[in-house]
Amino acid sequence: MNIRIIESHKEKYLDLLLLADQEYMIEKYLDRGTLFALYDDDLRSTCVVTDEGEGNYEIQNLATYEKYQKMGYGRKLINYVCDYYKGKGKIMYVSTGDGPITVPFYERSGFTISHRIENYVIDHYDKPIFEAGVQLKDNVCLKRNL
Repeated sequence: MNIRIIESHKEKYLDLLLLADQEYMIEKYLDRGTLFALYDDDLRSTCVVTDEGEGNYEIQNLATYEKYQKMGYGRKLINYVCDYYKGKGKIMYVSTGDGPITVPFYERSGFTISHRIENYVIDHYDKPIFEAGVQLKDNVCLKRNL
């Protein structure tokens, strides 16, 4: 298993990134973010991290192909990027919809809830998003010290 930083042709990873976000949102951060790709024989997972200034970084997108989910790849990638930014920053943030799977995943990965933005998903996405049959409404912001 290895993790690579992708510096060019990031759009080649769009099919995987689309598992975690909508295309017009990805366009807002992909070019300014650092794209990490985890390979284990083949591509398994990606993560985009942006520099938000003042020692703060944010995971904008974390995606693992469905057939490789629940195998630890997402967590390995989170731990890798947090280690990568340790010493460069203070806090790693992640914002996600208020889903019953994703929020607990980040909490098990060492993040704690910072705050919520009510109706963010409803107000900022062009179509409803569901996770495990639940429509996402709020944005949950989590943080982890680096």
